[in-house]
Amino acid sequence: MNLKKLISGVTALALCFSLAACGGTPSSDSSESSAPAAQATATPEDTASAEQASPETSGTPLRIAGLKGPTTMGLCNLINDTKGSGEYEFTMYGSADEFVSELVKGNLDAAAVPANLAATLYQRTEGQVQVACINTLGVLYVVENGDTIQSVADLKGKTIWTTGKGTTPEYVLRYVLTQNGLDPDTDVDIQWASESTEALGHLQKGDASTAMLPQPFVTTALSQVEGLRVALDMNTEWEAVAGSKLVTGVLVARTDAIERDPAAFQAFLDGYAASVDTANTDLEGTAALCEEYGIVPKAALAQKALPACNIVFETGDEMKTDLVNYFQVLYDADPSSVGGAMPDDGFYYGVAASEDAAA
Repeated sequence: MNLKKLISGVTALALCFSLAACGGTPSSDSSESSAPAAQATATPEDTASAEQASPETSGTPLRIAGLKGPTTMGLCNLINDTKGSGEYEFTMYGSADEFVSELVKGNLDAAAVPANLAATLYQRTEGQVQVACINTLGVLYVVENGDTIQSVADLKGKTIWTTGKGTTPEYVLRYVLTQNGLDPDTDVDIQWASESTEALGHLQKGDASTAMLPQPFVTTALSQVEGLRVALDMNTEWEAVAGSKLVTGVLVARTDAIERDPAAFQAFLDGYAASVDTANTDLEGTAALCEEYGIVPKAALAQKALPACNIVFETGDEMKTDLVNYFQVLYDADPSSVGGAMPDDGFYYGVAASEDAAA
């Protein structure tokens, strides 16, 4: 496979997937999402040392990329607890297209990314990456200025402002509507905004009363529009019709990085699991770190949003079940959204191959 073509293709797809899937991070500074990558390591000396090390050298730091927003909120305690240790080199980015080529080339070992981008990377790199865990469940919510929506059925006849046309938010919304007996093209009027701030603007002006928005943007919207409330949690609605959990983000790792030192990689995952547990129990401390490391612009916003961001650490068969069901919905809507094919068993780290695949 031509590496230049591979990187070009995956980077273009990453541009579509990254903020559409995760919702990005609301900020009064519109340039924030495209800001230069920010190192989350302790000192310039530590970073320089890590950059000079060869990937094959024993003891080389695991090089990890994070996205601003929910997919990296669960990592911030691990980032903080290990800074200066030389174990890990964390770098924060505004969007996945800023780092995906580095992951493909092997200049990064792991990354927190939208789930469907992980599937696409697996296909485009011919199995050079694996998914190690689900780190974020659904972050989409239907909000309403009013009190008329109590169920999906109540969306009939409504105009819904949202973002992500042709990407995962559209596929999730269409699936939930369809499975509840509504035709997305005739029973509702879906209006597509270029970004969440545009949808929020319509709510603020009063020319719209209903929108589907991601966290942590929902928290911002609730504070800026009087009378706005969360009407539907798309996690709940998805699980009711799909029988599995709605997924937003995952951690992917290069297979060669895993195989270079399996024990070190497992130790990283153990630390990650503890970091997620802290993120869900110490909201104030985690929120402060989210601001410090540029994951969310303000600690106050992060603290309010954290309980609704559904930060998890899900591995093994549970991870595989939720991802397979999620990918199948996306594949049925548009095969290219998961890289053109459903990932095979080799995609799922720590999960034994099925008997059918083994045969």
